[in-house]
Amino acid sequence: MYIKGRCIVSACALLFIQQAMATGMDCAKAASAVENAICADKGLYELDAQMGALYRKLIKITGEGQPELKRTQRLWLKTRNQCEADVACLEQSYRDRLKLLQAQQMDAVAHRPSGIDKQVLEDLQRSIQAASEGGNREVAVERVLASLVINSGETSFSGDSDKDNPSEQTHFPSTIPKDVTPDEWKALTASDIDAAAETGQTSYSLLDMDGDGQRDLIVQTYAGGTGMFTYVETWRRDGDRFIKRSSEPESALFYTNDRGANQSAYWIKARGNIYVAYRNGAYGADHIYLLNPLKINREVPTVTVRYSYSLNVPTTQHKDDGTSTFELEPDLRLTLNRAITKANEAQADSVDTQRTPLCPIPATGAGENDYYSYGPVHYSVEDVFDLPVIIGSDCYIGKLVDWFGSYDEKHGLFAQLAMRKPDVDADGRSYEVNGRRHVIEVSTSIGKADGGAAN
Repeated sequence: MYIKGRCIVSACALLFIQQAMATGMDCAKAASAVENAICADKGLYELDAQMGALYRKLIKITGEGQPELKRTQRLWLKTRNQCEADVACLEQSYRDRLKLLQAQQMDAVAHRPSGIDKQVLEDLQRSIQAASEGGNREVAVERVLASLVINSGETSFSGDSDKDNPSEQTHFPSTIPKDVTPDEWKALTASDIDAAAETGQTSYSLLDMDGDGQRDLIVQTYAGGTGMFTYVETWRRDGDRFIKRSSEPESALFYTNDRGANQSAYWIKARGNIYVAYRNGAYGADHIYLLNPLKINREVPTVTVRYSYSLNVPTTQHKDDGTSTFELEPDLRLTLNRAITKANEAQADSVDTQRTPLCPIPATGAGENDYYSYGPVHYSVEDVFDLPVIIGSDCYIGKLVDWFGSYDEKHGLFAQLAMRKPDVDADGRSYEVNGRRHVIEVSTSIGKADGGAAN
């Protein structure tokens, strides 16, 4: 009878735990030190309520993972109860568990690439490969993506300028913008969208992104800062409201960094689906991520385009004022071109990571580290490679930098070669370098995105 009674008590306790996990704390029934501490502290009570709401959502969406979710939640409750009435301990326990459950929720609702997504990925790979073998081959990525850009069905409008700070702050429009339907305006004003404009100048676009016949919302905010950041988030039309793509308060589908990166986004349509083709560029490669615009993106179809470069130091160089020019001496230009060509080829073929000095290290003078690298560069440029430059009997430490692979169809790659003597504190000298790129590989993969598309 006692054993049976123990079984009954255990079953009742389990039922109580499951109810607590699902609904949050019922303070009318609080009995233990932990429960009383939670009910006596507003912050803890709110954390407990968040836990209950999040747990309910996870129970609904985890499917076969429910038993494991319940098991880990019971283990957490036992650990939490060891805090007893220690408020700081309880708060930390809740925050750690909430962080873990929020990550599980994001994984559970994240978009999984479909068969069509994979077909679009293969189509994009083939198109870029074909374009890299024809005319305008140097800008194959840009040409292909531009050909897929959506050019109809979109309505864009700006926010209202803030009265006190019109150049940096906007608010959601107070009157219906042009080409927005009354039904859309009613749904827009019923949704808490104004908060999206609190961090900078914001503009809005309506576009059907899921093919349900109703236009969804794109919110683009220029936040500025040292990186000149622009953040983009989407809101899905759901009945009489718009619902934000992510429950995270400061989420973004993607961002672009205009100073310190080479990033761009193309809203494209392929095989009936709409994607954001997010390009994250660098000296040797472009990565194009196909984002589902209304979903959390974790496993992202990716096209990687790799390049080789033919580099050249032009005869005509600009002075520091940026407008007046001078001509390089032929022998100096030849020396510089030989140095960067040799270093560029060595980078492509190198598999040895062992560091060697770029210039001979004298018995006395500057420290050894001064001879292995030119040194760090400004965040707004990309460090491509270090190289030695021998002019006459003098050895210079050189570094090639570029603007993260930024490329112009007419002028190609713009880079810069900086040089300094290893044992001299002077600023040294620098020369403009141009480059023409050639596609050497177009590959595909599915995995986590990088740059401003990382989620």
